[in-house]
Amino acid sequence: MVRGSMSAEVFVSVAAGGRFDLGTMTTNPGDSTFDYPSVVSINIFVALLCACIVIGHLLEENRWLNESTTALIIGLCTGAVILFAPGGRNYVIMMFSEDLFFIYVLPPIIFNAGFQVKKKQFFRNFMTIMLFGVVGTVISFIIISFGASQVFRIMDLGALEIRDYFVSSLISFLVYTAIGAIFSATDSVCTLQVLNQDDTPLLYSLVFGEGVVNDATSVVLFHAIQKFDLVHIDIKVVMKLVVNFFYLFSTSTFLGAFTGLLSAYIIKKLYFGRHSTDREVALMILMAYLSYMLAELLDLSGILTVFFCGIVMSHYTWHNVTENSRVTTKHAFATLSFIAEVFLFLYVGMDALDIEKWRSVSGSPEKSIRVSLVLLGLVSVGRAAFVFPLSLIANISRISQNDKLTLKQQVIIWWAGLMRGAVSIALAYNQFTRSGQTHQQGNAFMITSTISVVLFTTVALGLMTKPLIHFFLPPSTRHLTMSLSLDPSSPNSFLSLLLSNGQAIEVEAENSVPRSTSLRMLLMTPSRSVHHYWRMFDDAFMRPVFGGRGFVPLVPGSPTERDGPD
Repeated sequence: MVRGSMSAEVFVSVAAGGRFDLGTMTTNPGDSTFDYPSVVSINIFVALLCACIVIGHLLEENRWLNESTTALIIGLCTGAVILFAPGGRNYVIMMFSEDLFFIYVLPPIIFNAGFQVKKKQFFRNFMTIMLFGVVGTVISFIIISFGASQVFRIMDLGALEIRDYFVSSLISFLVYTAIGAIFSATDSVCTLQVLNQDDTPLLYSLVFGEGVVNDATSVVLFHAIQKFDLVHIDIKVVMKLVVNFFYLFSTSTFLGAFTGLLSAYIIKKLYFGRHSTDREVALMILMAYLSYMLAELLDLSGILTVFFCGIVMSHYTWHNVTENSRVTTKHAFATLSFIAEVFLFLYVGMDALDIEKWRSVSGSPEKSIRVSLVLLGLVSVGRAAFVFPLSLIANISRISQNDKLTLKQQVIIWWAGLMRGAVSIALAYNQFTRSGQTHQQGNAFMITSTISVVLFTTVALGLMTKPLIHFFLPPSTRHLTMSLSLDPSSPNSFLSLLLSNGQAIEVEAENSVPRSTSLRMLLMTPSRSVHHYWRMFDDAFMRPVFGGRGFVPLVPGSPTERDGPD
């Protein structure tokens, strides 16, 4: 991920004028204990995390709220309490750190998503995901950049600083493209909260998969803004962008797959479980994180790398460890991801009320509101401009009528992708601040407007997403969609519906499938799809080397010896 010179500082303060640096927390000279305000700050933040988990559990059945919205609201309330406390305007609640977000918080969330993703559903929709994630992001980027160039010329935002450039009130083309890149990036973390993989597998795989690919496209756009002369764009520049994207996507994917395969091979050959399950669990966690940090070191897409590392580890490595380690790793990854998600939204909520950001725009709040509304409108138009047309193109390649994206599903895809989160905030800080501080009024407008858009889309749109899904896709319709999302041309798919031991649809939805279609599917010769040939290659070459289900060696005490062949 491309980042500027922002320092890795996160400040939490409970004393006037005091600051606590999570990145460089040290003891005072001659003192064996931490600074007392720092300890109090950590206690407050951990207590808020516990409160978010408890309140989220109590609201589990609520159709309006989810844990992300709850954490965001609690963060806002905490920030408001500190802000309006006596002398609160001199407190530094929390300064957003781009490094903390990308290096520590985001990796466990994305890795667990790849580790738990339904691989068959994801790769069956891979071309549609690429269509939305690449072409769609570029379309949204162009519309937002062009719209900002037309509207913000009229609005006098004041002087702007962007990275190493100073721009007068007549905002340059460089700033327009930066704004377009920031707001064309969807937030995968929000998607994980508002969509359920089990209830809506097709929508989940499309929206979340688009978000992952969207990250790679956003990195290319940022590279383009910084390296290429987009003012005088021509076919040569376009070709460089295309080559840069395919290089980024392929190398990031390869690095993630390579790290996952390496972990599988090491665990399969050495079989740590003979002596200690702790070692193999630790190795899986550390190698997953290593894949992300290697991608960052090589200036690749860490999100793509760790996502595909999670997919490969779940396919090979997870089957090579002991049974106890399987349970441990599954819950450990899920727990780390859950805590990171709650921390992230609580973090964003508290940071949003940092008074320093709002002082520069306090003299003209109506202008800040107008900028936020313009950006929100451009985000909505930009997303609609590619979701509906590209869905029509995707439907052309889907032979079965049941596989086509309906208008209701397209509306949900459009709606779920409107949410912007910490990714947009981090990119905005990267572009419009220096070491987390903004001294120009125009920069302050962009930062506060980004925060406003994130808060509105996460809270308001997030609250309405579950009811929207219930309205457009009632539970009975969702069960039927889940059953028909399996490949109708394969009899094995239909048999798996009947023999899936409770993972398929209910009996009434199953009976709603026409008998003639069911009989035709049972008698039809299986089609030789890409997935079919991949399975043949996987069984013949990959699993004997890297392990996986059915190919784990019979080592004394191994799960294969105890459980027998699959």
